[in-house]
Amino acid sequence: MEILVISVITITIIILIMNNFKRNKINKTGNNNNKLNSVISAKEIIDKYQISYQTVNHYTDFGLLQVVFKKGNIRFYKKNQVKQRLAKITKLAQEGYSLRLIRRKLIGL
Repeated sequence: MEILVISVITITIIILIMNNFKRNKINKTGNNNNKLNSVISAKEIIDKYQISYQTVNHYTDFGLLQVVFKKGNIRFYKKNQVKQRLAKITKLAQEGYSLRLIRRKLIGL
């Protein structure tokens, strides 16, 4: 009888632990989806804004676009920041500013 009670308690504890693990996994997945929705990859920037891969690289190396994180060889940027920065870069470039002056205006270097 005692072995049966201990077995039932053990199984109950295991079920509770598994349910808690599943809940935590779902919460982490939800957070990752939010995080992924707020970032954009270099490839997506190329497709969305019709600029070349070399331009994205140059802007990144020059400090105009900031990488938020990397996953393997894929760089991710903040969507809002990319949208704002590219709009400002385009506007200032059309006004005749060089990239060095644009960088000074955007980030103060």
